[in-house]
Amino acid sequence: MSPALCVGATGFGLIAVCYGFARFSFGMFLPQIDVDLTLGPALSGIISGGSFAGYCIAILASAILTERFGARAIATMAAIIAAFGMAGIALAPSAIWLAAAVLLAGTSAGLASPPMAAAVAAAVQQKRQDATNTAINAGTSAGVALSGPIALAITGQWRLAFAAFSVIAIVLAVAAIFSLPSSGGSKIPGGLPPFSTTVLRLIAACFLMGAASTAIWSFGGQLVAQSLGWVPVGTGILWSLIGAGGVAGAWAGTLVSRFGLGRVHWVFLALMAGAILAVGSGFATPVLVLIGGTVFGAAYVMLTGVYLVWGVRALPDRPATGLTIGFLTIAVGQTAGALIFGFLLSALGANMTVMISAAIALLAGVFQPCETTGDIRVSAID
Repeated sequence: MSPALCVGATGFGLIAVCYGFARFSFGMFLPQIDVDLTLGPALSGIISGGSFAGYCIAILASAILTERFGARAIATMAAIIAAFGMAGIALAPSAIWLAAAVLLAGTSAGLASPPMAAAVAAAVQQKRQDATNTAINAGTSAGVALSGPIALAITGQWRLAFAAFSVIAIVLAVAAIFSLPSSGGSKIPGGLPPFSTTVLRLIAACFLMGAASTAIWSFGGQLVAQSLGWVPVGTGILWSLIGAGGVAGAWAGTLVSRFGLGRVHWVFLALMAGAILAVGSGFATPVLVLIGGTVFGAAYVMLTGVYLVWGVRALPDRPATGLTIGFLTIAVGQTAGALIFGFLLSALGANMTVMISAAIALLAGVFQPCETTGDIRVSAID
């Protein structure tokens, strides 16, 4: 097996587990968890925000730890922490225990991203690195898509689902030990990056998109349960379609190369706003919710690809730092968004809160990249 395929396959699986299972599947199971542990919208928002906050802290620490201890060690640590976090969710007897376990699980996603970028830099030929990184990034969609069928197979048993996810994370930890390089990849300059206009626009766009996305990631299951009375089966189908739609994000590089960052950014923010309304509006029909979920998955993963390219172009001499700025800011936005959405949901109701979230997604389009002919191009997946 070639290094690109070996690292890519392991990274794809690791991202699927840490993002799709440990970080994003909580929203799908939230209605069931709420019934068992009596959380309420405000507390649900605080717990969801804690997961995103854990991600923010972890992604900063991971970049430093990867340089010191290497890609293999930190990627393995990410899988182990995901396993412990999801096992804690499965065993949670109270809201406080649950909050701590969700926070721990959320840190695994932040830990996973930098070592995978370093592993690709260390083990994959330069001409294959962009395609490998793009394929690994699509692992989020696979994890979300798989979490749906697992939930359907064990309807209502959210504890059993997270226990199963924990076992899968352990398998990925073993795979990381045997397939990833120990090296941390090439060294990057230290210190803070220059905060140019392009970087500041990236930060603003990522923050707003991340804040808007929590309407679905954290509260999507709860919204459709309230508006349509969906049982876990319906929510599981929705999550599967969100993940399936996200696979389209693997071709972000193709669209950016053809149409430019600005156009792709605008189009998929508009699609995200429409998808949030389709899923969360009290006037939505079951068919519209499922279509909206598919579109949301495609828009979210496509936009993360756009921000990845944007960050690399903004800091061509420090591509890993550019990627980290974008992904970290998305998580900061999700942290704030989950908290605000939960309180607004309690105060204003679902319809008004969902419309606010859609408007925030559109507002992110105000901030556009400064595209020049000297920008770095990202290879497309064939």
